[in-house]
Amino acid sequence: MTAPRADEDALLRCAEEPIAIPGAIQPHGALLAVTEPDLAVVVASADAATLLGRSGGTLLDYLTDDDADRLRAALAGDLAEANPLRVQVDGADVDLVLHRADGLLISEWEPVAGAEEAGAAWHRRLPSVLQRLSASATLDELTEVLARDVRTLTGFDRVMVYRFDEAWNGEVIAEDRREDLEPFLGLRYPASDIPAQARALYTTNWMRIIPDAGYQRVPLDPPANPLTGRPLDLSGSMLRSVSPVHLEYLANMGVVSSMSVSLIDRGKLWGLISCHHYAGPHRPSYPDRVAAEFLGRTASLLLPTVVGAGETDGLVEVARRTAELTAAVGRTPRTPRALATALTEQDLTVLDLLPATGAAVRLDGQLRLLGTTPPAERVVLLVRALLDAGAGATDSASRLVPEGEGLAHTASGVLAVPVAGEDFLAWFRPETLREVTWGGNPYQSKTAQTDDGPRLSPRRSFAAWSETVRETSRPWREHEIAAAQALAGHLAAATLARAEEDNRLAGALQRTLLLEELPKVPGVALAARYRPSEDDVVGGDWYDLVPLPSGRVSIVLGDVAGHGLAAAAVTAQLRHALRANLLRADGPAAALDGLNEVIGALLPGEMATVVIAELDPETGGVVVASAGHLPVLHAGSGGAEYVMEGRGPALGVLDAPSYTETRLALAGDDRLLLFSDGLVERSVAGLAAGLDALRQAVDAGPADPQQLLDSVLGELNPPSTDDVTVLGVART
Repeated sequence: MTAPRADEDALLRCAEEPIAIPGAIQPHGALLAVTEPDLAVVVASADAATLLGRSGGTLLDYLTDDDADRLRAALAGDLAEANPLRVQVDGADVDLVLHRADGLLISEWEPVAGAEEAGAAWHRRLPSVLQRLSASATLDELTEVLARDVRTLTGFDRVMVYRFDEAWNGEVIAEDRREDLEPFLGLRYPASDIPAQARALYTTNWMRIIPDAGYQRVPLDPPANPLTGRPLDLSGSMLRSVSPVHLEYLANMGVVSSMSVSLIDRGKLWGLISCHHYAGPHRPSYPDRVAAEFLGRTASLLLPTVVGAGETDGLVEVARRTAELTAAVGRTPRTPRALATALTEQDLTVLDLLPATGAAVRLDGQLRLLGTTPPAERVVLLVRALLDAGAGATDSASRLVPEGEGLAHTASGVLAVPVAGEDFLAWFRPETLREVTWGGNPYQSKTAQTDDGPRLSPRRSFAAWSETVRETSRPWREHEIAAAQALAGHLAAATLARAEEDNRLAGALQRTLLLEELPKVPGVALAARYRPSEDDVVGGDWYDLVPLPSGRVSIVLGDVAGHGLAAAAVTAQLRHALRANLLRADGPAAALDGLNEVIGALLPGEMATVVIAELDPETGGVVVASAGHLPVLHAGSGGAEYVMEGRGPALGVLDAPSYTETRLALAGDDRLLLFSDGLVERSVAGLAAGLDALRQAVDAGPADPQQLLDSVLGELNPPSTDDVTVLGVART
């Protein structure tokens, strides 16, 4: 087996080790698990008979009458408040600690003899200790007081306060020790030293003690809970036997006895108070351990305040700049260009919001860069990859996504927040080279071969080992992330408000472009259907009927590229311009030539398709001209066919395309259909299939235009993702 594979297997076995159900306890006490309410012993540690003088029976058999009465009273109330019950066993004082697990009452018996006690004098000083903790203005002060007072209370040779980082590596941030011991302050320890399942136990069980790391484990009899058939859950037990790997770890460090108290900030494991003893076995009394736990719980409550105090550097300034930029967004017209200008070209820009060397603003798909950033073509890819990975804030982008490789000099740290759609704000920081000192080389192989396969083996050297960390930047602080998110939120709100306002205006404008009622044209039957997109995004479809001085009527259907207010505004201009051209031009083709000149002169960059069918009601003659639009469908006695002649390029594509016309005649029950692409486009089958389906539907449909359009829409059932416009024409 290769070394990397062995390491992986060992870590997997460590992660699966049943540390909460070891089936054994440490030998400094005894355990009895009993059923309720009869208190019959169903599980006992193998040392129960030796320490308690008996094994089996009921829990009351182990107690004097007075102690039994106190036990009954404790069971009727809160066990945590009753612990410990100081009882007499064969004339010796024993601390009895109770909790419930797996449907059983777990009783743990710890002899008072042999435990070291701080004495009543220390406990009388507890108020002053608490005052020192609460008076701490910084994290350094809090942890220094905590380490010193816990060591004074418990008598350990070394007490450290150990803080976890985001990757669960630990760092010793405070220490109180015996003078002859080597200092551990500032050393770091890898996350693998305390595996995930051990951290989970630290979160639920605040206290853990190992009086003698060289102990022989005491098995439970029977090993399984008779109620469940599974190993007894000892996660809440103070006597629980610990992992052999951890005992080996302590032995390699020369630690004979250890104790830990969890530090938990708002429900999350923040760190540990870690106590080591080297001179020999060491067991603080249960009351002293409870007092140490109380100090840890008190410090945990103070963590948000003192950690927050350390974050105040720059917080007020960032808040002030956030307010100024937010006000600038509020004063700015809600167009993407204006908002981007307000954020990038004023005295205060997004780059000034946070300590960063570069920033990026992407609004409405347009990217603006400030300061030192990656190349523009890589910024969008990098930010999108990080957001997709759920890593909006990172101090090591290259380690998270491939798109960050090679960018450490400009974007080792990235803070990115989405605005709307594909738009975003982003800030960049370069790598900051730093020296990190570990307690031993964390990269050494930590596996040992056993008969059962590889298992985790703690490193044997804990001598200070330093490395230079590259491709990491100064980390983003919580208030910086919050400020970025707040600014993005205001931008998103402004963008949304603008979009809603644009849609309302565009909707109102487009409604003016759609005829509420088709004009009555003698000798002509007309029908129109318009279905807006279900997405409520205003499109560019429009239709019109223009009576001409000659008695003819021009039937128009057009589609402007784009959506929203801009498209609707262009549509309005084209509709009116085309009307003017139709009234004075010599036919549809000449009108399209004139409309194309209007686009070139007044609306450069815009594009539209238009089809015109000019009908003579008396003769049935029709002149058709098309600018890039789908062909007109002519249904007659010989079937339905598309009119492919008289078609030229879309408007706005060429300067002088010179449109052409084609002629046909409506006779008898002939029908003419003009339609937009929303009727026939199919994302899977394609346009050709849609056109063929329309031809068949019209060929088999009724002659009356009104009925025909209803039949066609029902037959084709076009998707609701685009506007659909259909015009039907027939002679009466």
